[in-house]
Amino acid sequence: MPLKTSSAPCALLLAALAAPAWAQTAAPTQIDSVIVTARRNAYDPPVVAEARARLSRTPGAVAVISAESYADRYAPNLADVLRDAPGVYAQKKWGGDIRLSIRGSGIGNASHNRGVLLAQDGVPFNEADGFGDFQLIDPLIARYTEVYKGGNALRFGGALLGGAVNLVTPSGRTAASNLSLRLDGGSFGTVRAHAETAAVKGDWDGFAAVTGQSVDGWRRQSEGKSLHLSANIGRRFGQDREVRLLVSGGDIHQEIPGSVSLSDALTNPRAANLGNVTLNYQRNMQSIRATVQTRWRLDSSTVFEGAVYGTWKDLDHPIFQVIDQESRNQGVFGRFDWQGQVFGLRADAFYGAWYRQGDLDAKQWGNLAGQHNGLRARSFQNAKGLDVFGEWRLFVSDRLALVVGGTWGRAERDYRSYAVPGVAGTFDLSVDKSFDGFAPRAGLLWEGEDGAQVFANVTRSIEPPNFSALSPSAGGYQPLVPQEAVTWEIGTRGRRATVTWDLVAYRADLEHELLNFAVNAALGVPAATFNAGPTVHQGIEAGLDWRIAPQWRLRQTYALSDFHFDGDKVYGDADLPVVPPHLYRAELRYDDPAGWFVAPGVEWSIKDAWVDYANTLKAPAYMVANLNMGWGVRGGLTVFADVRNLFDEAFVSNFSAVTDARRPGVSTAVFFPGEGRSAYVGVRMRY
Repeated sequence: MPLKTSSAPCALLLAALAAPAWAQTAAPTQIDSVIVTARRNAYDPPVVAEARARLSRTPGAVAVISAESYADRYAPNLADVLRDAPGVYAQKKWGGDIRLSIRGSGIGNASHNRGVLLAQDGVPFNEADGFGDFQLIDPLIARYTEVYKGGNALRFGGALLGGAVNLVTPSGRTAASNLSLRLDGGSFGTVRAHAETAAVKGDWDGFAAVTGQSVDGWRRQSEGKSLHLSANIGRRFGQDREVRLLVSGGDIHQEIPGSVSLSDALTNPRAANLGNVTLNYQRNMQSIRATVQTRWRLDSSTVFEGAVYGTWKDLDHPIFQVIDQESRNQGVFGRFDWQGQVFGLRADAFYGAWYRQGDLDAKQWGNLAGQHNGLRARSFQNAKGLDVFGEWRLFVSDRLALVVGGTWGRAERDYRSYAVPGVAGTFDLSVDKSFDGFAPRAGLLWEGEDGAQVFANVTRSIEPPNFSALSPSAGGYQPLVPQEAVTWEIGTRGRRATVTWDLVAYRADLEHELLNFAVNAALGVPAATFNAGPTVHQGIEAGLDWRIAPQWRLRQTYALSDFHFDGDKVYGDADLPVVPPHLYRAELRYDDPAGWFVAPGVEWSIKDAWVDYANTLKAPAYMVANLNMGWGVRGGLTVFADVRNLFDEAFVSNFSAVTDARRPGVSTAVFFPGEGRSAYVGVRMRY
């Protein structure tokens, strides 16, 4: 099936790529782009430039996002961090909760994270079964963020359709300054304070940070408070040999306004779902994470990187009932990186293994305005996983490399529930299941003399269902099988004169895609997740930075997302809902020699997006304008202002999927209103 495309953004990007290099005489300037290029940008911080160079070895779509790229914006969640990564759909729902989808991963998942590995310093935020939360991520304690789309996340051992997003914490040696203080504030009662310090003493170094935030919220029932702590202590034992201890923690209290009808989202967007207010919906979490990791050079050709980690999380989650969970996850990860020669040809490789396990104790209570009101259910969830992976790259010429690799994985799910005395409908149940799969990968990577690259690859991905998808009942697990896909990808990236580009086209043919919709027993919908028939995810991901003149820079990203059923017995060739078919973002920035800057920007969802699988209801397209400005005063002092939704546009940020909006009894109160006009100011001081 051909790509369904729109010519306007594509033409704009292609025109800019073809623009003459008339500004070649301009002095080099920093481009805080997420684009990975093989040539190092001397104006990048060294640690970020090193990460870009390392990721450029990947024969596929990857990106690095430096902390500098959003330092002068109010960026409270992962959606703001990933804003300029082409093909990454990250949209705020409420508070710190977002919807994250890369190439349609977890496309219908109404809450939490599925289909993308979220990690900090390689340690998962996800539970061992793949489920995860976004609120525990603090963007201000990331030195940079790595994005590995799809099968390009093999370095982590993963084989998910969406790939991986990894936040890397500063160390005493890589931090941007020895002491940094920051204060943000603005609309909706927003106040955020951040402090960090870094030091090096001989072979030892250390970094510590704290972030506290309080928000009244734009909508009713959306007040939130959070506290994040992080520490990174390391010791060197010679060149390329070190051991580090990383500890982080979070304490989150967040009200949940919920989704509303399309009419309310557009005409009364600050209202909350009435049921959420009555039952005082919230998501409150505390978490502690600890990692001991090492990078150790074994010889001139081999480096070992490994970690042992553990996390603890407590969740108090009043919704239709009060969900009370305590989970513990631990694991071990090891990877060898090798460089050398094979038959006289330059070669490199990595290979390793990742084992994790987790147990979760769950209780469900009656909800009395957010308070526990009698035990209703009790269960234990235990998950284990093992991935063994490797990738080899052989340069058949100075410019062309062949790449092959793969990962074998095993996932185990063990569930036990216990009947609660006096509660009708509770039951004893013990059920377990395991899933195995192999995901191979092959690719080509060509690099020109100027650092420009062309790449192509084909990758198989496998996603076993998590506990939420398996939805155990008295009859056991739902009859689900792993989601499988074969993804073909071709692209190019590089820098020429004043233009930096990243352009990728992909197609994924999926079997048994794990799709979601609202449970409705009366309509024969017994569980929230089902295995679809054949589906196709295909699209274009494009990013362009153009240094128009020494003080002017135009940054653009565009994503074409054509996701649809392929002859499904119920939905035919209907489009899949949720992710908009065209999403364009642009920012034009002027940097004055006096030290101030101004940067107007736009986010444009060009075409209406389908809400239901039957393609009978749409969410309207929208265009939102933003304005960012700032001034580097002197001696490390910076002030900035960030104005969102400048013209107070009423729009739908995102929504959940339903089956068929025409059917009686199907609720269409699934829309999350986009926030109205807001303004934030901030002050940063670095020493």
